[in-house]
Amino acid sequence: MCGITGILAFNEKGKQYLNKVSAATYSLLKRGPDGEGIYFNKNVALGHRRLSIIDTSNAAAQPLTETTERYTIVFNGEIFNYKQLRNQLESKGIKFKSQSDTEVLLHLYILEKEKSLEQLDGEFAFAIYDSQTEELFLARDRFGIKPLYYYKDEERFIFGSELKALMQYDIPKVIDKTALQLYFHLNYIPSPYSIFENVKKLQAGTFLKANLKGISDEIKYYAIPYSSELKNIPTYESAQKTFKGLLESSVQQRMIADVPLGTFLSGGIDSSIITAIAAQNTKHLNSFSIGFKDEPLFDETEHAQLLAKKYKTNHTVFQLSNNDLFANLQQVLDYTDEPFADSSALAVNILSMHTKKHVTVALSGDGADELFAGYNKHAAELKARTGGIKAGLVKSSHSILKQLPKSRNSKTGNKIRQLEKFAEGMKMSSQERYWQWAKWSGYTSDQLFSKKYASDINADLFEKSKSNILKNISVDYNSVLLTDMQLVLENDMLVKVDRMSMSQSLEVRVPFLDHKIVDFAFSLPADYKIDSKSRKKIIRDTFKDLLPPELLSKKKQGFEVPMLKWFKTDLKSMITNELLEDKFIDKQGIFNLDQIKILKAQLFSSSPNDAVEKVWALIVFQYWYLRITN
Repeated sequence: MCGITGILAFNEKGKQYLNKVSAATYSLLKRGPDGEGIYFNKNVALGHRRLSIIDTSNAAAQPLTETTERYTIVFNGEIFNYKQLRNQLESKGIKFKSQSDTEVLLHLYILEKEKSLEQLDGEFAFAIYDSQTEELFLARDRFGIKPLYYYKDEERFIFGSELKALMQYDIPKVIDKTALQLYFHLNYIPSPYSIFENVKKLQAGTFLKANLKGISDEIKYYAIPYSSELKNIPTYESAQKTFKGLLESSVQQRMIADVPLGTFLSGGIDSSIITAIAAQNTKHLNSFSIGFKDEPLFDETEHAQLLAKKYKTNHTVFQLSNNDLFANLQQVLDYTDEPFADSSALAVNILSMHTKKHVTVALSGDGADELFAGYNKHAAELKARTGGIKAGLVKSSHSILKQLPKSRNSKTGNKIRQLEKFAEGMKMSSQERYWQWAKWSGYTSDQLFSKKYASDINADLFEKSKSNILKNISVDYNSVLLTDMQLVLENDMLVKVDRMSMSQSLEVRVPFLDHKIVDFAFSLPADYKIDSKSRKKIIRDTFKDLLPPELLSKKKQGFEVPMLKWFKTDLKSMITNELLEDKFIDKQGIFNLDQIKILKAQLFSSSPNDAVEKVWALIVFQYWYLRITN
């Protein structure tokens, strides 16, 4: 993977910013520590930071310009079927000067323009400049595995792999209040929004064009083929056979690299299957896990080692203490260039840091939960839809559950928290229940923001964004998984893995997100994926012979960072005397001081409930806010 950036100036004033491309490119150093390249031509400047994976020679360096010097590309990602595409292009007389997938992508685009996107099997974000028409073409992969931000004003169009690159061009840092509302509900900012006004994320499966007159609308070239009325449904046995072939092929393709490769092996089913398939396709496979010395409830290394032993992988376990996680906290906050409050990013960052010492590419099991209904909320949603005596009893107990102490940091307190959340959701429509269960922080504007700040918030924009997110949810269960793919996967899970792995210059590939697998998954009825007894049913049944029995029978374990312990010890001063200090909150003018006081009191009480998540979201924002305003 790499880091890309660029600027197209619309006029003479815009040209004054062309030289900023050097600083913007350098800001992406961690995404590409192996080399740097910059291209200038009249009104355009392109920058590239290289992480060498395929063809590590100088012939594959970027920006890459073809022999006529008309087209130049900057590319972040991998095209996994590039060898097949290269053969097709060579049969048409195209000659290559490198062995890279970048050059294949460039020539394919020259021949077929935007139709080339339909042929790509990969994870990517790229820009191609046509010096003859003075036009930029930008595109992002089908599921948003690789990021791409862009900004436009009257003078210039700017893009970059991360927001930190755009900030080098002196863009205005005006907080988008709709994005801020979404952040404090979800803990992340969904596309197309970013934390800044006029900075957008190019949405998954889209492209746009920019020329001296301005930019086009984003154009969708791919959408998940969802239908509530499925046709030609294969038998369950036939579906398993097809799925097995697709995933094996996807893993094999994603093992192509000219640098050392390994797998993330968490001990869960998804990463274990990816590791098992990979081990069958190489003599020596590296696998990596992290264990949690102080949190045995979340430690899955025993199961990971069972799988590693079965397939004789070169397995490495990084045993972490809470102190290790805490020591990593500032590094994660410093690298985060827009608020992102999924605390499990701390663990992903440490895993990536240690893994990078051994390999440059790692395969992960991301995407399986969203595709095949693997989360606790998926089982809860099925119960809410099908009802039953147990679900009815929980629903009728809502008023009692509300009175009981709740906390994520104890088994009993967490169970009560989950039951209350379920009981509350049972009373809602499927759309409102999804929104309720998607929330982390979950403040409403009139609670969280000061009256003056809230008065400038456009409530209609927030409601419109919410409606757009929820528009597909219907009586069909697959509609929930579709929404997860478009919201949770693209904006939380993939962002977390991309940012934390690239902060350590590690490329992560996701075999479950081969588009042929995604298309196949949405051709299947929901009961192939989840029923009252099993989540990710077809995954378990298809690959049960690959896994130790202990893995198949274990329940899914998430990971909770021990925030409450930190808030009451190491981070207490940061909360009370710095980031959430009363005078600072009052002077800042964004938040409702009375609500912040109530929240802090709840946090340090015997029943913190969701105060931990709310405070963490605030800390992440406040830390970011101080960095960009200083």
